This record gives sequence, C-alpha cells and structure tokens, in this order.
Amino acid sequence: MYNLVVLQLKLRTMKLSITHQESYSRSELLLRGIFGVLYIVLPHVFLLFFFSLWGTILSLVAFIAIIFTGRYPESMFEYQVNLLRWNLRLTARTSNLADDYPAFGLDGTDEHTSLEVSYPERISRGLTIVRLLFGAFYVILPHGFILYFRILWGAILSIYAFFSVLFTAKFPKGAHDFLVGTIRWQYRVSLYMGNMTDTYPPFSSK
Repeated sequence: MYNLVVLQLKLRTMKLSITHQESYSRSELLLRGIFGVLYIVLPHVFLLFFFSLWGTILSLVAFIAIIFTGRYPESMFEYQVNLLRWNLRLTARTSNLADDYPAFGLDGTDEHTSLEVSYPERISRGLTIVRLLFGAFYVILPHGFILYFRILWGAILSIYAFFSVLFTAKFPKGAHDFLVGTIRWQYRVSLYMGNMTDTYPPFSSK
C-alpha cells in the first residue's frame, strides 16, 4: 500500500496526454509525410532553437538559484514548462499522433495535447549536486537503456499506424498508448534531470 501511494504521488508530479482521436485525416497524414519537414518541422525547429538556447541559459541560472536558495525561480520554471508544451505539440504532429497544425510560441494552445507540471516549493540542494555529478549513471543509463528499445519498437508501431490511418482513418489505440507512454517517460526523465522535480522518474509509461 505504501509503495502504491508513493507511486501515485510521483505520477501526479507531471500529467501528459495526447488525445486519441476517433478518426484521423488521411490528407493531413499524407501532407505531413511528404511535406511535413518543410512546413512543420523547419519553421518550428528554427524558432525552438533560439527559445531552447534561452531555456538552457535559464536552467544554468536556476541551478545556481537552487544551490543558494533551495528554490527553482517560478518564472523560469513556467518558461521551461511552456517550452516543453511547445515541443509536445510538435512531437504529436511529427509522430502522427494528432491532426491540425501545431501552434507556435510559448503561449500556444492545443486541443489535442496537454502537459501539466506541479511547481515544487523546494528543490533539494543535495540532490541537485548528485544529479549533476552522477545523473548519467543512476538516471540516464537505466532509463535510456529501456527507452532505447521502446523507441525502436515505437518506430515499428509508427509505420503500422501510418498505414492504418491511411486505409482506415483510425490510429490503433494500443500503438497510440505505447507511443504516448514513451513520450511521457522521456519527459519525466527530462524534468528530473532538469532539476524541476526531486521525484525520481518511475520506470513506467503510465
């Protein structure tokens, strides 16, 4: 029972979802497949490069702030969350998990994707140092090992889902859940390594 309560607390640290639509547009699927790099990926990635560069600088400032105050500056935290939301909107389209064009900007809205991250009142100075020195060993290696195989299987499922949408306008629910679960897992690792939570990411896609 204790372990279940702890796991539920961990899962509430972040909520990420991508809506499974009842039907998907075949024409949008083909457009993304043929021209998506030109009209979706390039303009978004061009802007995200500069916003992410500023996000990296803010992460360094937040690291120093945590060491001295034990807090992640709230305005910087919100910037990082909005940046993650933008990336999620883009990922949902490039993975064919959602239709419609992804909104630009940190304040962009989206009816298909949702990301909520609880703001932590305190961040452990000790854990912040541990993450910096040993995060690659106790976080990235074990999670990365599993995620590597999930991403490989996800690539196969994406091909299967592409043809399923093309011929039936339906994205297989199991494939959708698996792909969204992998994204959710990756985001939890990113939040932990980015000092935005002290909750160790669970080995779970739920």
